[in-house]
Amino acid sequence: MADKIRLLPEVVANQIAAGEVVNRPASVVKEMMENAIDAGATEVKVNFRDGGRDLIQIVDNGCGMSPVDARMAFDRHATSKIRSVEDIYALHTFGFRGEALASIAAVSQVELRTRQEGDEVGTRTEINGGVFVSQEPVACPVGSQFFVRNLFYNVPARRRFLEKSTTSSNQIKAEFQRVALCNPQVAFELYSNDAPLYRLRAATLATRIVDVIGRHIKQNLLEVSADTSIASVEGFIGQPAAAKKRNTEQFLFVNGRYFKSSYLYSAIMKAYEKLIPGNCAPSYFLYLTVDPARIDVNVHPQKTEVKFADEEAVWQIINAAVRETLAKTGAVPMMDFDSDRTVEIPVLRRGALYSEPPAQSNLDYNPFRESYIDPTAPDPNEEFTGFDVPYTVPDASTEVADSAASFAPRAGARQPGGAGIPAFRPSDAGPAGEPDEADAAPWRSLSPGATAFDAFDGGASAEEFDDIVSPSEQGTAGEEESELEFVSSSVGEQQQLQLDGGAPAFAGAIPLAGGYAAASYGGRLVAVDLRRARERVLYEYYLATLSSGAAPSQQLLFPEHLLLSEEEYALLEEHSVEVAALGFDLDFGVGGSIDVKGLPAEISAEGVDMLLYELLQQFDTPVGAADARREKVAAVMARSATRGAKASFAREEVQALLDRLAACGNPSFTPSGKRIMAEFTAEDIRARLG
Repeated sequence: MADKIRLLPEVVANQIAAGEVVNRPASVVKEMMENAIDAGATEVKVNFRDGGRDLIQIVDNGCGMSPVDARMAFDRHATSKIRSVEDIYALHTFGFRGEALASIAAVSQVELRTRQEGDEVGTRTEINGGVFVSQEPVACPVGSQFFVRNLFYNVPARRRFLEKSTTSSNQIKAEFQRVALCNPQVAFELYSNDAPLYRLRAATLATRIVDVIGRHIKQNLLEVSADTSIASVEGFIGQPAAAKKRNTEQFLFVNGRYFKSSYLYSAIMKAYEKLIPGNCAPSYFLYLTVDPARIDVNVHPQKTEVKFADEEAVWQIINAAVRETLAKTGAVPMMDFDSDRTVEIPVLRRGALYSEPPAQSNLDYNPFRESYIDPTAPDPNEEFTGFDVPYTVPDASTEVADSAASFAPRAGARQPGGAGIPAFRPSDAGPAGEPDEADAAPWRSLSPGATAFDAFDGGASAEEFDDIVSPSEQGTAGEEESELEFVSSSVGEQQQLQLDGGAPAFAGAIPLAGGYAAASYGGRLVAVDLRRARERVLYEYYLATLSSGAAPSQQLLFPEHLLLSEEEYALLEEHSVEVAALGFDLDFGVGGSIDVKGLPAEISAEGVDMLLYELLQQFDTPVGAADARREKVAAVMARSATRGAKASFAREEVQALLDRLAACGNPSFTPSGKRIMAEFTAEDIRARLG
């Protein structure tokens, strides 16, 4: 029989291998950026068009290549990273397979321009569909420039099933972020259709995270640091309060390489247990440093899967490091964080034998022993015959005397009249216990300083007592009359009615230093926090705007360019009508880019990214009713509009603001519940003046 097994042509083999290494435009960006980092580049620029289908351009200032290297770089298994199999277990570079460039060139049209330091001219090399076309000298800067055009042009089936341009752009941006986050010492730039998306300067790790993710993450970062003999952990995690339902701000790196691990993800989530809702996830940016001999990155061609020799130990180290950081903020309890010494985290190893401490118990314990019985306790076998304290029924005279004595003040107590009140005695009463006329007469005419206690002690009758304590005679000399109305206890319960006297108004406004003002409000002297008053006025304004129509917009001379994640971009598009009603004029671009061309009249251009982020948080939060969501959005807008407000106002401005505040539904408190005004009473003034 004829032989059937044949060796595949090299072009076909490269196209098959390309399916493992290059399955989308984002894979090309990842491989080329990692090659630039391995070449020692300090500046890397990436540009793509039509989601990477038409063009992917990578420019770096690395070491460059010689003409021979520029040709051999596109052969399979040609690499400068390793020499022997032992080098695979001591990797300090991203690439080592020698398959990336060969796979990319097999499914696209590639042009390489490169020059080494010291060479007068560079080299231009062209490869189309894995076939060498030409190589010639060219003038170019030091480094390498790759142009990958018409990706999958010779594999129509794969090109037909590529994602749409917007999805591919988001995938490229995600790969760019991963490489940029693990190399903060390198400056990166990303362009989409020749429009800038990212311009990242070389910076610290914290600054790089803020530049890549956004300024909103800065206030939520908590630093993580742990060093053990097995692995060290550095980086940042997010505060529990900032956890999201759909969180894309989660990055794990090992030895500078991005990877995914559901097992180590569980270690992080375990540390956040009972601190965040079950359907939310925290942000984290954790960088592991492990001995290269203890990990295996040669698991998958895309190198996003990593195997650890000490997987259980790394799990415990990450969990302990995250818990320690959370404990420093008071989220979880810990014992001590002042130790400067390196702590070895104990690791539970499989197959190890551990001795359990013996259980200790008192086998001779008997709770019914006589030694446990209280000798002073009553005998439970005897019947209860009552208490030993004698009880006698008092006579009527004794009861009256005791009840009258209960009204007498303590010995030496000072009374309003200036003297102690003698107890009422039955011997002083006439027939049937009534006071004698001679004794009662002097108390009928009370002096201005007398009180109801004086009349009661004198034995006034019920009718006379009511006359004495009537509202017209309650006040004493030198004291203000009470505004409380006297209500007799004999009157039944009644529903109190609120009289509609009209809303009070502010009058006589006087500006004060520090953003405050004094005014008369309904006949009372009050101090008003003008910033909070403006927040209340704007809150009701935006609330009415969301319910009725659109607010005026101020056009910006130079539009603000913002970058959003895929989820944030989709959420903003979903609520674009509400955002436009607030006064925003947004131009939605590609790849998550947004141009803010107009803002609400009260909002400044500074901090517009933070404002939109806060609004997206409200839109992403499930709210039971539309009115509740509008209230939250209006509160965010009002709070943002009052940030950085001026602290000095003219009298006319203060009066106009207070007039608008008086027309609000609740002029006393801000939407968050803070007091807007404080009243100064006569007692406060007297206390200050002494």
